[in-house]
Amino acid sequence: KTQILICRRVVLEKNMVGRGKSKQARSEELDRISELPNPLKSQILSHLPTKDAVKTSFISTAWRSLWLWVPQLELDSREFADLAAFVKFGDRFFDLARTSSIHKLNLTLERNEDEDEDEDASYLTPWIGAAVKRKVQHVHFRCCSDKYLYEMPKSLYICETLVSLELYKMKLVDSEVFSLPCLKTLQLKLIWYTNESTLERLVSSCPVLEELKILVGWNDLKLYRVKSRSLKKFFFIRTSSASLRDSVSGVVIDAPLLRVMCIYDNVSKSFQVDNLEHGAKLGLALDFGLEDVDEAGVSSRRNRVRSFLPGISRASFMTIDADTFKLIHDYLKLEPLPQFRYVSRLSVTLCVSDLKGLPTFLESCPNLEVLNVALNDYEEMNHNSFFASVVPECLLSSLKIVDLDIRISGYAAEMKLVNYFLENSPVLKTLALQCELSSSCRL
Repeated sequence: KTQILICRRVVLEKNMVGRGKSKQARSEELDRISELPNPLKSQILSHLPTKDAVKTSFISTAWRSLWLWVPQLELDSREFADLAAFVKFGDRFFDLARTSSIHKLNLTLERNEDEDEDEDASYLTPWIGAAVKRKVQHVHFRCCSDKYLYEMPKSLYICETLVSLELYKMKLVDSEVFSLPCLKTLQLKLIWYTNESTLERLVSSCPVLEELKILVGWNDLKLYRVKSRSLKKFFFIRTSSASLRDSVSGVVIDAPLLRVMCIYDNVSKSFQVDNLEHGAKLGLALDFGLEDVDEAGVSSRRNRVRSFLPGISRASFMTIDADTFKLIHDYLKLEPLPQFRYVSRLSVTLCVSDLKGLPTFLESCPNLEVLNVALNDYEEMNHNSFFASVVPECLLSSLKIVDLDIRISGYAAEMKLVNYFLENSPVLKTLALQCELSSSCRL
């Protein structure tokens, strides 16, 4: 590895003017590198950005075409004078006659206003076909145009060697066949699907998929179904304008091996989690249509929350934002929560007005060991902000660490909250809080 890095430095020095070494000394070093086998030289060039690797073609005749055999390519259409130059460059690298493998492909595309709309796949399709043929393992596609979406060639749907795939602002059309037997990581950001089943079929075709990240476009109203027997990490972000919220479907997740799930969604009104693995870590920022204030809307939201909560009851670590806690607080006024017996760590952000619901919520976490509480507003606490009618089981038997991310000034209302934990937690070892006169203090 050290030898490769030294060679990389020497190659870069070829383009530097008088930096300590004589021209003769640099030439001698380059001559020694030129004697190395071509596969090793290609490996050296793989440590350079593509544009720097191409510059080495001017070193000597022996280096002229060597960059074409580099196992990775970073290609950005914005770095070319026009589309013709971009396509010409890409055609050379993706020559179908070339058989060397491609480890990583990183393409950034920006469509020009004068580009023919029918020419979307005229160059992209053979490029991807060549990459699949050359056993590409990592693909990252990014479209920088706001007006156009490039269609992903179907040949990528049946790539037997693909390990990771990241797509940004692309169009995924449906296909009769999806088969990605080696894919472990999939990131789909602002993707347009021709129908709701496309994503479900894509994910189901990945038998070893471990991590899935989805960023949904603001005007995408589709129902998202994720079913995977292998998925371990799932991240989902969906936001939209208020005018579209009534039309948004929801999210269905069925992944029995899931260990980490983070959802930030202020749009979807329904969530369904099936077969969640015991001990999973959850991050939840949901509102289930919190803006619905009429009787029918409130009743419907309560039913959706009732269906959702049992699906996450096997989690061991939960992070809950203020809107989600408000939902739970409102739900608690009418119905009891299911028991979260496996939760040992809880981090919750809430409004001062919802603070009084904390003890009741903690009743559903009988084995809680670590609690972090933060306030997301600057409303001052008063004597009505917090009152405890119950002492949860976890305070009496298991709670060892409490971190109050709340600035404490010493007022009676604030100390009421602090004393609640000090007086009712016989096994408590650490109480951390923010003091006004210092950054933090521990009791």
